Amino acid sequence: MAPWWGQEARVGGVSGGGTPVVVKMQTPDWAISEVPPSPGSPAAGGKDGRGKNARQITWVLLLKAHRAAGKLTGAASAALSVAAAARRRVAAGRTDSDSDADAPPPPGEESPARFYGFLRGFLLLSVLLLAADVAAHARGWHLVVGLEDVEGLFAAGYGAWMRARAAYLGPALQFLTNACVVLFMIQSADRLVLCLGCFWIKLRGIKPVPHSPAASGGGKDADDDVEAGLEEFPMVLVQIPMCNEKEVYQQSIGAVCNLDWPRSNFLVQVLDDSDDVVTSALIKEEVEKWQREGVQILYRHRVIRDGYKAGNLKSAMNCSYVKDYEFVVIFDADFQPQEDFLKLTVPHFKGKEDVGLVQARWSFVNKDENLLTRLQYINLCFHFEVEQQVNGAFLNFFGFNGTAGVWRIKALEDSGGWMERTTVEDMDIAVRAHLKGWKFLYLNDVECQCELPESYEAYRKQQHRWHSGPMQLFRLCFMDIIKSKIGFWKKFNLIFLFFLLRKLILPFYSFTLFCVILPMTMFAPEAELPAWVVCYIPAIMSLLNILPAPKSFPFIVPYLLFENTMSVTKFNAMISGLFQLGSAYEWVVTKKSGRSSEGDLVALVENEKQSKHQRVGSAPNLDSLAKEESRPKVDPQKKKHNRLYRKELALSFLLLTAAARSLLSVQGIHFYFLLFQGVSFLLVGLDLIGEQVE
Repeated sequence: MAPWWGQEARVGGVSGGGTPVVVKMQTPDWAISEVPPSPGSPAAGGKDGRGKNARQITWVLLLKAHRAAGKLTGAASAALSVAAAARRRVAAGRTDSDSDADAPPPPGEESPARFYGFLRGFLLLSVLLLAADVAAHARGWHLVVGLEDVEGLFAAGYGAWMRARAAYLGPALQFLTNACVVLFMIQSADRLVLCLGCFWIKLRGIKPVPHSPAASGGGKDADDDVEAGLEEFPMVLVQIPMCNEKEVYQQSIGAVCNLDWPRSNFLVQVLDDSDDVVTSALIKEEVEKWQREGVQILYRHRVIRDGYKAGNLKSAMNCSYVKDYEFVVIFDADFQPQEDFLKLTVPHFKGKEDVGLVQARWSFVNKDENLLTRLQYINLCFHFEVEQQVNGAFLNFFGFNGTAGVWRIKALEDSGGWMERTTVEDMDIAVRAHLKGWKFLYLNDVECQCELPESYEAYRKQQHRWHSGPMQLFRLCFMDIIKSKIGFWKKFNLIFLFFLLRKLILPFYSFTLFCVILPMTMFAPEAELPAWVVCYIPAIMSLLNILPAPKSFPFIVPYLLFENTMSVTKFNAMISGLFQLGSAYEWVVTKKSGRSSEGDLVALVENEKQSKHQRVGSAPNLDSLAKEESRPKVDPQKKKHNRLYRKELALSFLLLTAAARSLLSVQGIHFYFLLFQGVSFLLVGLDLIGEQVE
């Protein structure tokens, strides 16, 4: 109903000549608002403007209501699907302690069991303290100093807890908090320096330049490049270590065999460590197919798989014909190099006899597959774009990534060759080569496609190996670094920055500060964790991390929460490696999905149809592929299941309990951080972040 002021009231129907009597009512000053007339209104010169305007408003409101209902329906549907998936996880009853259906249980489960027991005890204590604090706040005891005048056993116990908290627990917790904050600031400063170094590289256009650009062939086929001569193409050994890689072996072997390099000047070694007879037969058949195409390719299979990947590479390097080759290139089974990979990397060795390694960048074919792969992409994009590029440009040293790299064989031999003493053989050989004085080059503009783990189980095992291995290596090579002849600053970089700060301190303070200390400060308010440590500095660091992948900016908040969630796995792995616990030697091959082969397979099949006289690509024979798909599975009873991760679930309940306690202290930022971090741990604990399997 319209307001009474400003209206024309028709009184008494019709007067004299049939004209209605109009009485104008005065509008109060406070009710005047300057609203421009709508295009269809009479004031705007339109006819029937009032009706049209009403209909337009109605349609706009209906459209907005429809959109809002659609969004609410979508959100409700998503929430219901997540709840249904969570119910299925709980009903399945499979936890991370259960052995895999297709792998033996990992050794050394005593330490994780003790760690989980500690978290359960911590959670139980937190629940008891929360109940006590709620009861005390309900009675108003938090406003009474000392509680000496309050009678009752509970009051006396709560008063004793407050006095002990103020005298002993608070100062000790504050000291630990301050120590972790100092480590946090040092690590943040290191990350800021790396970002500034990357900005300087971009600003000045710094990048390695090959000594002989002619060796790149100018885009020509290496077999037809007569002018350059074979002397411009050194002898290259290409190694593809694999183990039960049934999903990806075809495109990997095909991509390597299609490298644009004289076939007489490179040899491919397929190093198969598979213990599955069917997989080994398929890989051998693929190798024989390429042998018939004229490619120099050999199949090697080890019966005794000592040393895992390092043992496999070491065995291959002991072959007598290796002495005829100058360089060795390593590609893991899911990597697909471009045809010009060798032409873009090998020329960087010419005229630089002190260069031992040229490392290429990884690119990912499934980075948008699910939330887990998107978050991994942010991390790895920062690693390659910032860490590897800055260390390569200013220090000539970085950790070898284990694949998509070219080694000078002389550098490998001078450094002692591959060793099976750790689970990070790539980092091991890089550190030993650096101590011998060899320099490394990183090529940020040369990419090699691979795929990311799509399930949390595979990603967690990969991260465990990547964070326990460096601590094993640090124990083994610490004295070698001290005794080496490299300069003081190189020793400082290796010991403090490379090992301690980025491999030990980072997972230590990340887990301790945000998963232990922060919840404890809610139950012991005498120790304070500033808001800038909880929110502002982590937000800035996450923003710096996401800059190399600007399209991932909408995932900045999930990325920050997920990194803290992964700290429990990284911390557990770091402790296992540092103290040589049983799980430190766990080696599980990262599961591949084979998604990287789908687009390439279609393209290669189309190329085959267009011209049968061209060189055969990496596409498998379609008939044999159809036969392979029609074969019965080896064991149809084996199924993959999503799991419940006990440590993550325990920490989620702990953080949510601390969030409830923070409401009593009216700590806004702390409450929101604990709430969202607890929900993040809950989603990961229920395995709702990665690949969904039954």
